[in-house]
Amino acid sequence: MLRVEPSDVSEDFAVLGEARSVPSAAGEDLAWVDSWPHSGATTAVYGVASQLHVGRDWAWREVIVPRAALAGRVGDRPLVGTWAAEAMRVAAARPRHLFETDHRTIPHEVDWLRTAVHLEKGCYRGQETVARVHNLGRPPRRLALLHLDGSGHALPSRGAEVRRAGDPAVVGFVTSVARHAELGPIALALVKRKVPETEALEIGGEVGVVAASQEPLGLG
Repeated sequence: MLRVEPSDVSEDFAVLGEARSVPSAAGEDLAWVDSWPHSGATTAVYGVASQLHVGRDWAWREVIVPRAALAGRVGDRPLVGTWAAEAMRVAAARPRHLFETDHRTIPHEVDWLRTAVHLEKGCYRGQETVARVHNLGRPPRRLALLHLDGSGHALPSRGAEVRRAGDPAVVGFVTSVARHAELGPIALALVKRKVPETEALEIGGEVGVVAASQEPLGLG
């Protein structure tokens, strides 16, 4: 055991996100590469194989840059805002902590066992739940990628209730919403597993009822 003393170094360092999956080489700024949705030797897949996943072309890394050298690292490359990055993430069905999660979420529901859980490692928080559901059953909910009706000018908000088309019963809630440059308005939602991936859905909320179709993720 080592004593760790954390400190806030936000004034000294900045983080740049890049749509690349290349690790940093020796002498370069330290980079974290997101492996989503590609599974490893000690992970498990609840949906389709990595090469068939809707996010198979997702590429993302975050580079830690000394703030004093930030302008030089950026150079003449155009910068985009977080909305563009979020749209890419939603289109790849890539779950995000505190967005695609609530107080009941287990990793299996959002297919996080692909990259975020080591099934051969013991003694971690939540290990019993992860092992039990993985070995004995299926999680009660699943992540859904929704294509929204874009005829209205407003998008539903996070937390908006999801229902089957024409059915008043709530079957889930919206977790992330974005406007994609090619796909248009899209969203992620956590829905009950018993809802077929081919079923048309509706989203309620302050903007009125928004029709939504699901893009199958193989999590049914």
